[in-house]
Amino acid sequence: MSVLSAAAVVDMAGIGIGPANLSLAALARPHAGISSAFFERSSEFQWHAGMMVPEARLQVHYLKDLVSLVDPSNPLSFLAYLSKKKQLLSFINANFDQVLRREFNQYYRWACSQLPNLHFNRDVRSVTFDNGLFMLKGDTWMQPARNLVLGTGQQPSVPAFAQAHLGETLFHASQYMTRKRSLKDKRVVVIGGGQTGAEIIQHLLSDTSALPASVTWVSRRWNFAPLDESPFTNELYTPQYSDHFFAQPEAVRQPLLAEQKLASDGISQSLLQSIYRRLYELKHVLHHPCHIRLLPGRELTAVQPRAQHWSLALLHGHSQAREELSADIAVLCTGYAYQMPACLEALEPRITRRNDEYVFNPDYSVQWDGPQGSALYVQNAARSQKGIADPNLGLIPWRCAHIINSVSGQPLYDLDEPEACVQWGASAAFDDVSDGRFDRLAAVAN
Repeated sequence: MSVLSAAAVVDMAGIGIGPANLSLAALARPHAGISSAFFERSSEFQWHAGMMVPEARLQVHYLKDLVSLVDPSNPLSFLAYLSKKKQLLSFINANFDQVLRREFNQYYRWACSQLPNLHFNRDVRSVTFDNGLFMLKGDTWMQPARNLVLGTGQQPSVPAFAQAHLGETLFHASQYMTRKRSLKDKRVVVIGGGQTGAEIIQHLLSDTSALPASVTWVSRRWNFAPLDESPFTNELYTPQYSDHFFAQPEAVRQPLLAEQKLASDGISQSLLQSIYRRLYELKHVLHHPCHIRLLPGRELTAVQPRAQHWSLALLHGHSQAREELSADIAVLCTGYAYQMPACLEALEPRITRRNDEYVFNPDYSVQWDGPQGSALYVQNAARSQKGIADPNLGLIPWRCAHIINSVSGQPLYDLDEPEACVQWGASAAFDDVSDGRFDRLAAVAN
């Protein structure tokens, strides 16, 4: 077996090159004392290529890039990219409320071109732990590392009853742009009432000359609800809240995640408005024959192939009535879930799990039975323990800075945070009860 980079041991090896591990590589770059290498099975960086519909926009601020949250002077920031491309002033003048995802993908690809320790077309087939080192093995190469970082991301989640039927006309939203063909005069059903479903609906309705015969949008939610982007809700996307959430017992965390759903999974207000205006235009101005139906409060319960179409069974949440849709094309916007990569099979029995999830430490390493100083870090898999910000782009640099500090054993990045705007925990002011002041106040009140 030939050996990559003369088998030199690196301090940190990453599997997967998405925004998370790309941020880690960018933040590690200024610190020559940390050696690293990152591996990706794909031939090049592409961020959700199957969902790169032309008008798709970020749901986070553009300053929540690869580095700016912890190192705004880093040469791989989004503003540095705009400056290098001679388009910073034009970007400012454009006054974007939300940046196109296509542009952020271009920014990510530019950052990749600046980092020589990113290795594409390198599929990690297996990982073992031998003599105090993680051994990453490909078909013709091997890389030893003191620490391992998984950045393989979440994988498309498809209902079990639909998995056997996936193909050219029934597919997950992650393949929309790669599977999409002419939909003119087709009956198209989109399952899922979140941002992804909304982006696909907008795209389906955008070209008047190629509209489907019908477009049906189905959601389990009671309505097509907007993302909660209020300032105090955005406090949930701060390091202070992530730390507070992590400190709570599981019985407290799970109800909080349910309450905060629209803080992470709602639809951008501007996109909702754009879709509604388009519906108005098609119906009242153009009088277009495309039949458009919006069906909230329904859950997809079964998929059956028919001679020339799909039969989709729905259950109405309030009435428990059963409905059936016929579709030529069905797009499943059914989300994503974390899956342990197959290459970790040899290490899986050594990793601590609770409720079928990794058990995380504060520094984003997971608990396992390996020796101290050999850590296994996992990106984008701690939502139930770190909060709704974990799979979001916003705190990626902060998480990566934690990993770098942990690997180096020193605070290369200052992660001390000021007191939060919102006091999430129990207030120390209530300690006044113990010294009798509460009783004295009560006496005065009486």
